[in-house]
Amino acid sequence: MTTIALYATDTMADWEYGYLTAGLAMAREQDPEANRLIVASETGEAVTTMGGLRITPDVGLADLPTLDALILPGAGSWESGHDTVLKLAAELVAAGTPVAAICGATYGLARTGLLDDRPHTSNAAEFLTQAAEYRGSEHYRDDKAVSDGTVITAGATAPIEFAKLVFERLNVFPQPVVDAWYGLYTTGERKYYDQLAGA
Repeated sequence: MTTIALYATDTMADWEYGYLTAGLAMAREQDPEANRLIVASETGEAVTTMGGLRITPDVGLADLPTLDALILPGAGSWESGHDTVLKLAAELVAAGTPVAAICGATYGLARTGLLDDRPHTSNAAEFLTQAAEYRGSEHYRDDKAVSDGTVITAGATAPIEFAKLVFERLNVFPQPVVDAWYGLYTTGERKYYDQLAGA
């Protein structure tokens, strides 16, 4: 079973992880042992999302089990703090364990140096250069989402592309299912629904 942690923090951006968590749940419907999603906040205390939803995490960061992936959604607070989860992210990346960050969370990774020597993206190149510690501008890609095999990054407007790269990296679905899912949610065309239902 693949164990995935979603980091929950106040003002987390609701739309940025929704496609991903729904897709993981879809995989569990087909196979209850497909993956395990754990929601973790820094201390285990409840958080309030940008949309005003109150989320009660499963655990605090200190109580996480061994992970196969860490998901970092955007929030309005990544310019400082989040030291515990960023330390965890650095340890996971060093071990070759996937870390996926979207929107403001990419700023957090930039602050740790995790984007200094690998292809990545974010909301905009100038967004990351606001981080004094960031030295990776030459590796910035003007794409919706980017993966170097271990670190996945995306801008705020690319939750579908973000989810797709995570699905592919973790082998959540066979590639034809991922392609049909992506086609459906990016075009709305019936043929992709039929492909997805058939798969």
